[in-house]
This record gives sequence, structure tokens and C-alpha cells, in this order.
Amino acid sequence: MRRFALMLALLAPPALAEGWVPLSGAEITQALTGRTLAYPDTTQDFRASGRTLYVHKGRESWGYWRVENDRYCSQWPPNDLWACYAMDRQGDRLRFVGERDDITEADYAD
Repeated sequence: MRRFALMLALLAPPALAEGWVPLSGAEITQALTGRTLAYPDTTQDFRASGRTLYVHKGRESWGYWRVENDRYCSQWPPNDLWACYAMDRQGDRLRFVGERDDITEADYAD
């Protein structure tokens, strides 16, 4: 039994080994729609309309968000490119994982 547990730990993706659970597209939509996340010195409000308000140290920036292929994607004018991130959950904590494994963690502010 102990060997089985060790093998499972070795074969599990890093996110699962750390207690993080990958989110599907539907779960990402549910986790973000109508919610506000808090990062250090920053909040981000995710509107059902697909708009998102990012407030960093009192400065507002409006962008767009959507879910595509089980990833959270955002676009910030005047740039017309979309950046997409995998998302994981650990309890009420969320994290965004970029294509180069850059990670941003957030908590619910509401």
C-alpha cells in the first residue's frame, strides 16, 4: 500500500501534488463570473458581460475576459492580443498558470 501511495505521488501532476486542482472551462466560468479577486495591492472584478476591471493602487484598467479551451483568457486595450492561462483551485484560493509556467495567485475579495 505504501508503494502505491508513493507511486501515485510521483506520477501526479505537480498541481495535484501540492493540493491544487486544475479547473475545467465551466469551473473557471463559475469561479470568476460576478466575483472579485484580490492580489497584492490589486483587485480584479469579473463581469458576466465579459468585461473585467483591474484596480492597481487606485488606478483602474478595463479589459475583457473569456474562457477558451479550459483556460482563462484576457485582453487589455489598446492591445488586441489575448493571453490565456490554465487555472487551478486550492480551497478558496485560485491561481493562474501562464504558458511559461509563470504563476499568479489570488483570493476572493467578496
